[in-house]
Amino acid sequence: MIETKRLKTIAVLELLTGIGIILFWIGFFTIGLAPENPPQCYFAYEHSFPLPDIILSIAILASGILLLKNKESGRTLSFVCSGGLMFLGLLDFSFNIQNGIYMTSTLDLVLNAFINVWCVGFGVAIAVLISRKPVA
Repeated sequence: MIETKRLKTIAVLELLTGIGIILFWIGFFTIGLAPENPPQCYFAYEHSFPLPDIILSIAILASGILLLKNKESGRTLSFVCSGGLMFLGLLDFSFNIQNGIYMTSTLDLVLNAFINVWCVGFGVAIAVLISRKPVA
């Protein structure tokens, strides 16, 4: 029972995360989520992310669906996606801290910090919780 609830919670959060990544890129390219005065390298850096982010979104959406269907492949794909989320969050954190993105405005601080913390934290949580064996 606890195992089922844990996997369902992870699945729902994976679905929301996948949708959130897609919505971020829609917002980035339509309403402009860039800082007001970004560093010179900002757009070159950000424009390298849509392809891997869309692939990660598709994978994490698939893992969430598979977990909801109680498929073992959902656990495996979730574990893979956890690594992608951690890498994404840490890479973004590293860029943001080195280039002062967190200091450009309160909105940039809140949005970017939330995204970075969510990716790393949820990635770690998936890895830990998915790797637990069901209680017999």
